[in-house]
Amino acid sequence: MELKTLIKPGLIGTLACVLLLAVYFSVLTLVSGWEFTLAQFAMYWYFVVTLAVGFGVQIGLYTHLRRITSHTDASGKVVTVSGATSTGSMIACCAHYLTNVLPVLGATGVVALVAQYQTQLFWVGLAFNLAGVVYVGNKAVQASRHMALMEGH
Repeated sequence: MELKTLIKPGLIGTLACVLLLAVYFSVLTLVSGWEFTLAQFAMYWYFVVTLAVGFGVQIGLYTHLRRITSHTDASGKVVTVSGATSTGSMIACCAHYLTNVLPVLGATGVVALVAQYQTQLFWVGLAFNLAGVVYVGNKAVQASRHMALMEGH
């Protein structure tokens, strides 16, 4: 595989990573302010960065897969689900502060439950990330092998 064929997927994956981090910082800053966002990031940076990088890797792999094959399969759905889980997990670390914005009793209960399990939700997000990377990566390897065989004949 040529390095040239990985540049565009790598750039798109990097952009996806940066955009996910931008969503994280934007949502938390809007809800609770910049100082709180920085404090939460300092406390959970290893989860936040890992989730964002995993999402970027998935997007990069998916871009590469789409480039080498023209058929559509479930890979895009996996990227979407695991990306949404990554975003949700990052935001969940501070979801209990949404009670400042949403003073509805039912929402308060859900937010309190999510806040209580924020670390576990990070781990769920990481598991979905890993599953997405393995799944899409496997599909990309299979498609690359198939294309190599087709070019060899």
